[in-house]
Amino acid sequence: MSDDGDPALPHAVALAWGLAARPQRPPRGELSTERIVERAIEIADAEGLGAVSMARVASTLGYTTMSLYRYVTSKDDLLQLMQEAAGADALGGPTDDVDELAEGDAVGTPVAHAWRGELRAWILGLVQMHRAHPWLADVPVSGPPLTPNALRVADSGFRSLRGLPLSDEEKVGVILFATNLVAVYARMARDLRAAPPDDHTARALDELVSAEQFPYLRPVLDSGAYVGADSEVETDVAFAIDRVLDGVAGLLDGRHDVPAPEAPAPAEGEEARRAELYRTDKKLRAAAKRRREAEKKLREELKREREILREAERKVVEAERRAAED
Repeated sequence: MSDDGDPALPHAVALAWGLAARPQRPPRGELSTERIVERAIEIADAEGLGAVSMARVASTLGYTTMSLYRYVTSKDDLLQLMQEAAGADALGGPTDDVDELAEGDAVGTPVAHAWRGELRAWILGLVQMHRAHPWLADVPVSGPPLTPNALRVADSGFRSLRGLPLSDEEKVGVILFATNLVAVYARMARDLRAAPPDDHTARALDELVSAEQFPYLRPVLDSGAYVGADSEVETDVAFAIDRVLDGVAGLLDGRHDVPAPEAPAPAEGEEARRAELYRTDKKLRAAAKRRREAEKKLREELKREREILREAERKVVEAERRAAED
C-alpha cells in the first residue's frame, strides 16, 4: 500500500486506471500520455516493436525525449500502455477480417452448448488483435493482466466458460492455452510475411528429404503442406482453434457424474436467442456486415483525421521553433 492508503500499483497500471498524477502544465501542442502511446503503436504497427524507443517517439511528435518522461516514466511503462491500448481490438467480437476463420464452425445452437460459440468468438477476438498489431507477440510477459482492457479481455474469456463443470485452475488453463496458441500462430504469420518461403527453399528440401531417410515426412512434403505460406497459417490456426474447442468438449463429456450446467438467466437466454438469429437469418447477417463495414470506414476516417491533425500540429510546432530561432 502507498502512504495515502491506495494500492501500490506499477506506474503504467496506475496510468491505465487513471490513478496516477498527470503533469499539471503540459507543453504547448498538448502532448499527452494518449498521444505518446498512439504514436508508439503506429511505429510498432509499421516497423515492429524493435523500432519503438522513447527517443524515436519523441522525435516524431516534435519533442525532446525528456518531455516524454513527464508522462511515461520508462520504455517498460510505454510497452505496457501500448499493450493495454491494443487490447481494445480483442473486445466486441470478431470483425469481417477474421470471419473466414469461423466457416464451418458448428456453434451449438442449444443453450447448453453455447459456450463453444462464445469461446470461439473470444479466441477470434485475440486473432483480430494480433492481426492489427503483430508486435504484440514480442511483448514480454511480466505477470498476470492488471490493466483495464487486459482484464476485460480475460473476463470475457472466463465468461465463455461460465457454468461449465471446470475448476478455476482448468478455466485458467483453457484461457492460457488459447492465448499462447494465438500468439504463436500470429508470430509465425508475421515472420512468413517478412520472409516467405521461396522456390530455392522448396527445391533444397526436395533434394534433401528422401523417402528412404524420411519416410513419413516425404509424403507431407510432396503434398505441399510442409512448406507453408502466410495464407496457409490461417488454415492452420482455424484447425488449432477447433482442436481447443474439441478438447474442452472432450473434457466435459468425460464428467458424467457432474451435474449439467444450470440454465442461463433470462438475459443470457435472450442473448443466446439473438446469437442464433445472427447465425440463421441471412438478412440480419448482411445488415451486420454492412454495419461492420461502416464502422471500419469510420475508423479509417478517424485515423486519417488524426494523421492530418498531427501534421498540422507538427507544422505549428516547427513554425514556432523557427520563429524562436529568428
